[in-house]
Amino acid sequence: MAPAAMTFASSLSDAQPVSYWLDDPAKPGALPALTGDEHCDLLVVGGGYSGLWTALLAKERDPGRDVVLIEGREVGWAASGRNGGFCAASLTHGFGNGLARWPGELAKLEELGDRNLDAIEAAVKEYSIDCDFERTGEIDVATEPYQVDELHEMYEEATRLGFDGLELLDQDAVRAEVNSPTFLGGLWSRRGVAMLHPARLAWGLKQACMDLGVRVYENTQGLGLGTSGAGMVVRTPYGRVLARRVALGTNVFPSLVRRVRAYTVPVYDYALMTEPLSAQQLAEIGWKRRQGLGDSANQFHYFRITADHRILWGGYDAIYPYGGKVSAEMDHRPETYLKLASHFFHCFPQLEGLRFSHAWGGAIDTCSRFSAFFGTAHGGKVAYAAGYTGLGVGATRFGADVMLDLLSGERTERTELEMVRSKPLPFPPEPVAWAGIGLTKWSLARADTNGGRRNAWLRAMDRLGLGFDS
Repeated sequence: MAPAAMTFASSLSDAQPVSYWLDDPAKPGALPALTGDEHCDLLVVGGGYSGLWTALLAKERDPGRDVVLIEGREVGWAASGRNGGFCAASLTHGFGNGLARWPGELAKLEELGDRNLDAIEAAVKEYSIDCDFERTGEIDVATEPYQVDELHEMYEEATRLGFDGLELLDQDAVRAEVNSPTFLGGLWSRRGVAMLHPARLAWGLKQACMDLGVRVYENTQGLGLGTSGAGMVVRTPYGRVLARRVALGTNVFPSLVRRVRAYTVPVYDYALMTEPLSAQQLAEIGWKRRQGLGDSANQFHYFRITADHRILWGGYDAIYPYGGKVSAEMDHRPETYLKLASHFFHCFPQLEGLRFSHAWGGAIDTCSRFSAFFGTAHGGKVAYAAGYTGLGVGATRFGADVMLDLLSGERTERTELEMVRSKPLPFPPEPVAWAGIGLTKWSLARADTNGGRRNAWLRAMDRLGLGFDS
């Protein structure tokens, strides 16, 4: 191993193979599994953000509604406890994706996204959820000259359409915020993103649900979905739940509505967490306003600073397992950790000698349009939302509102959206999916090293509205 690689490897020697967020003394104990039969008005399947927000909002809408939530493991153990803690207002996986797909309703989507983030902030306060919520915003940083041009174009387009809250930063300005020799410019969304402790948000939502009367069962997997008289029944390992309505928040895991499965594939994403920075190290990088950051490449990194002065560094590799199988074996990938460590010290060479305390991975549900889709089944008695593609920390609350609207049969400003009424293109079966995703990843990596120029394959995918992202 080359000396530089040895240095990167040594920085990982003490890293614990577990999510930093889940390795927390505040983690609550598991609740008992369901045994026997349960009856309720609304059953929520899934104890991540999607299910938790659905259960909470259902009780807020109608305190008398009898709500049960089941979770296959423990609340927050999957993506909700492994992500970067970026809680974005965007419902469309960013302004550019929204503009490309729903230009006619982008203003409404942006408004709904802003209101949704405000509501999350209000809920954190109302339910006293201790999750380090900070409305710091996010800076998209350019590390190549062509990315500077792209950020300028994005800023000009947003300004032309009347969207404010964005600040364009030149090289000196972005380095004054966060000091990296790789930064050439930035676009700062000052209010559009909050930073938070993702697992504590999930645990706080769980407690809020229980305080409102939601019955929560952990280690209770939904095994099958069927009709039961005028309602639905979900089988579990030790019992079943009979419900008038069912909301599915299973996201990356196979949907209980089989036809939905073709719309998503799992993508494994990985992250590192450093040890706490010293006062001198903090002074060397600045970052006093604690924004979230993401670079502008196709194979991108996301990074942020925590309440206890650590740096989370994640992204870049997006690993699709053949056949789309979700497996615990994929949760760790040392070759990706080593690659991430080398990229970290390239970005922050002044932090040489810093070590990583945690290294972990997890599965994201991605769809071909990069943002959530919605629908119903069984005559409107079952609703689902999936496909958040890495931006589910905030958008899942909006998705919960959509599912509850659909289950009630109401026509609302949400259900009238083309985004809600339409579906992404499904992924093809294997081995076509494996080959197509592999070619797309290769093409995206090539574009990153070729001034952002997209080859014929990517241009064809753009025309079809297909993509692959995390």
